[in-house]
Amino acid sequence: MDAYGGHGTQDGGAEVPRPDPAPRPGPGGAAPADAAPVTEEAPTAPAEAPPSPPRTGVAALSPRYQIGAAVALAVVAVAVCVHIGMVFLHVAPSNTVTKAHGEAIDEWIYPEFEQNWKLFAPNPLQQNIAVEVRAEVRTADGETRTTGWYDLSAEDGRAIDGNPLPSHTQQNELRRAFDFFTNTHNADGRPVGVRGTLSETYLRRIVLLRLDRDGAAGPGGDVRRIQVRSRSTAVPPPSWSRERVSLKPVYRTMPWWDVPAAGTTTQARAAAAGGAR
Repeated sequence: MDAYGGHGTQDGGAEVPRPDPAPRPGPGGAAPADAAPVTEEAPTAPAEAPPSPPRTGVAALSPRYQIGAAVALAVVAVAVCVHIGMVFLHVAPSNTVTKAHGEAIDEWIYPEFEQNWKLFAPNPLQQNIAVEVRAEVRTADGETRTTGWYDLSAEDGRAIDGNPLPSHTQQNELRRAFDFFTNTHNADGRPVGVRGTLSETYLRRIVLLRLDRDGAAGPGGDVRRIQVRSRSTAVPPPSWSRERVSLKPVYRTMPWWDVPAAGTTTQARAAAAGGAR
């Protein structure tokens, strides 16, 4: 066939297929009806990335608060390291550091963090020691009276009895304070050195807080003087022992202590209320 028939021949008479010509537009420029429609594929949207997990803890804070949290953690870490080091030097045998800085170590340790090894001593304590206190108070109507003896050790014992998780204050605060006091005072109750004065102030502060909690002065009253005494009772020996000990209590009474004006219960409560406001 000729060129208009869509086929041609090569030498030898074989027909060679030729591509069909493009369809001509119809009248008015429209494509003929039998022409296949031309479609354009819409661009494929990129796949969305999975959402990142929410930040928690310090990472969720703004940079300013992250810096503040880091500084606070650093201060706490330094304080813990210093405390552990001080306690270690306090209980360690005498060495060059303790000889050069013994006073600074004692100021850090006493009285709240004093270490004691009497449980492992050759002769552990074999007495029950109770701390008692009475007070001279001025009531709201101006009357002065002396209270009876408050057994502060018994109060701690009742708070601990049946409590699976008693606080450190209930277990050790009063006991360690009185032990610190007796170790730094002579038989007449007079302080020996600066630590003796410190122990007296510490014990007096604890006693005043206990008296205020018990309402010793009454509504509107003030504590003017306090007197502390100890009651020591020997621990009974076991039934199989032939040891005989006296179970009669032995008292050790301290002199009266004047309460400074800043230590009266009314002013202490007023100062606490002012601070709360």
